[in-house]
Amino acid sequence: MSQIAWLGPDDAFPDPVVTPDPDPEVLGLFAVSERIYAGQLESAYRLGLFPWYSDNQPVLWWSPDPRMVLEPANFKVSPSLQKTIRHFYHDPECHFAVDGDFGAIMRACALTPRKDQDGTWITHEIVDAYSQLHERGLAHSIAVMQGTHLVGGLYCVAIGGMVFGESMFSRQKDGSKLALAALCAWCYDNKVPMIDCQQETAHLRSLGASAIPRAQFLSTARRALNGKQLPKAWNMDKSALERWL
Repeated sequence: MSQIAWLGPDDAFPDPVVTPDPDPEVLGLFAVSERIYAGQLESAYRLGLFPWYSDNQPVLWWSPDPRMVLEPANFKVSPSLQKTIRHFYHDPECHFAVDGDFGAIMRACALTPRKDQDGTWITHEIVDAYSQLHERGLAHSIAVMQGTHLVGGLYCVAIGGMVFGESMFSRQKDGSKLALAALCAWCYDNKVPMIDCQQETAHLRSLGASAIPRAQFLSTARRALNGKQLPKAWNMDKSALERWL
C-alpha cells in the first residue's frame, strides 16, 4: 500500500488517473497539505481533485469513486419547482446577479444553517483561495435576488470547458434550486458535458444528478478541461430559465 502524499506549496499532486487509492480504508483521499493556495487549487481541479476538510484538519484532497455529476439536460424540475421558476421568471423584482459579490455568496454558503449539519468546510482559507480563482475568471457565483434581498445562490469553478459545482444555499424555499436551474441552462447552452457535484447525496439525486465511476468522470472531465474554453466573464439573466418552463 502506498502512502497518502503530504504536499508542500510547490509539490505536484498525484494523478488519480494513474495512481491507485493510497489507503483502501480512506477511499478517494489522494493528498494532504498544510495550507491551500490558489495556484495549487487550480492544479487540483485540472486533475479532478478537490479539497474538503474541517477547521481542525489539514487540507484533504479528494477524488471519490463513484463521482456525483449532473448532466445539464438531466436537471429535474418537479411541478412545485416549476411553479417557483415561473413565479420568479414573471416577477419583475426577481433577477440573478452573476459574479456581483463572490465573497458574499461564499460566506452565505458557509453560514446558512443546514439540516443535520454542524459547522462548515468553507473556512476563511477556502474563501480566500476561491476568491483568487474568481479574480482570474475561474470561479463564479450566481445570486438569486428578490428585489434587494438575497434569497439563494451558489458558487462554482469553471476551467476549460468543465464546471465544478461547489456549494449552494437557500434563505427561502427553492432559492438554491433557482440558482442551479440557471447554471444548468447556461451549461447546456455552452455545451458543458456535466457539472461535477463531487459526492453523492439524496438531494442531488432528486435534482437529476447521478453517480458514475471515477474513471469515467476523469476521462470526460479531462476532455472538457482541454477542450473549448468557457468565457471567463459570465453573462446570465433569468431568460435562461425559459428552458424549464
